[in-house]
Amino acid sequence: MKRIALVTGGSRGIGLGIATQLAANGFDLAINGIRSAGDVEDAIKQLKSFGNDVIYCRGSIASSAGREQIISEVKDHYHRLNILVNNAGIAPGQRNDILEATEESYDEVMNTNLKGSYFLMQKAANWMIEQKKNDAAFSGCIINISSLSATVASVNRGEYCLSKAGLSMATQLFAVRLGEFNIPVFEVRPGIILTDMTAGVKEKYDKMINEGLCLQQRWGKPEDVGKAVASLAKGDFMYSTGQVIMVDGGLTIPRL
Repeated sequence: MKRIALVTGGSRGIGLGIATQLAANGFDLAINGIRSAGDVEDAIKQLKSFGNDVIYCRGSIASSAGREQIISEVKDHYHRLNILVNNAGIAPGQRNDILEATEESYDEVMNTNLKGSYFLMQKAANWMIEQKKNDAAFSGCIINISSLSATVASVNRGEYCLSKAGLSMATQLFAVRLGEFNIPVFEVRPGIILTDMTAGVKEKYDKMINEGLCLQQRWGKPEDVGKAVASLAKGDFMYSTGQVIMVDGGLTIPRL
């Protein structure tokens, strides 16, 4: 029986890179996003090319109703869930200095990146506990995709940094709480990854990378993050709950 993975924000960017690697490793998938089904047809077709089952669960994790709908669709179709990859996230609509940032932007970012992920984790965790109680052989885990912004300050997108720092603590909290059930919780912390979210700052980071920002002088790719997530999902690090996996090309190593 194939294991089931739910990947939020899984139809594009880092999320699609994650979903692709999970598909390549034999997982059946539930892909979540807010775009219409027609807009994600190509991504779903790509994922199904690996010979696995893929469903699209449209809905926003920022709302309680959206989270309930996503989980309900996974239950109705697969009747089980082994892996939650909390990847969905948004950047501020405008990169305002923290002295000028608005409450509206703060709420929008936090509702998706932190609140939405936190309460989706809660739903998935309770379901995984139920599955574990019903089947001692059940194996599951939760993987949160944060960002180097969890610890690297960017004063022109403070709400994003706070959301990722909060998600980092949420990883530890759920790792502690789920320890008794042997359900590990991990954080994958990407660095500068080439996606549509970073397209607007590509020229800036091209220059910084060429000047030595990262030890490995290239952009990260969605597949780099995907391979790390797939390794965790397969159970290669079952005795490392609560840990952070850096996928940043060495950017955050302190240097003189």
